Amino acid sequence: MKKRGFTLIETMVTIALIALILVGISPAIFNTQETRRLENEAMNILTTLEWAKLQAAKTRLNHKVEFVNDTNGWFFFIAKEGSPNEWSDVPGQLKKRISSRFNVNVDLTDQAVVFSPLGMISNFGTNQNNITIQSLKLKELNQDDQRTISVFAGGSIEYSKSRS
Repeated sequence: MKKRGFTLIETMVTIALIALILVGISPAIFNTQETRRLENEAMNILTTLEWAKLQAAKTRLNHKVEFVNDTNGWFFFIAKEGSPNEWSDVPGQLKKRISSRFNVNVDLTDQAVVFSPLGMISNFGTNQNNITIQSLKLKELNQDDQRTISVFAGGSIEYSKSRS
């Protein structure tokens, strides 16, 4: 009667093949994770801007998304204007930090986007209207490494991907 099963050599060859396949696809998996992280950061900013615009129109009060660079990197938050030049945090909205793994360039007037009750941008600057987030890891791999969020005077917001 023959014994059924795998020999040690067959098992080792199978394990070696699986290891080679994993080594071959692991860079793609890690690049995908980095791309997702970059996308998530950009989408978080985009969503926050859209929400502030909606709240400005809904409450008929100016709302702004302010970007601050402190010793731990960039963070942003939403504030509303109760009376002229008196801003307060919006209840229930937390300050959101942008991961320090990314390079951030905030090129906005007063480092903020101010939405009027009509949904337009009150502090629009023609040469200062975007936020760029860059992944150095994706840059090294010659992939789309930048996400840019641009705002326009009429209140529209544009999202784009590019390679630096």
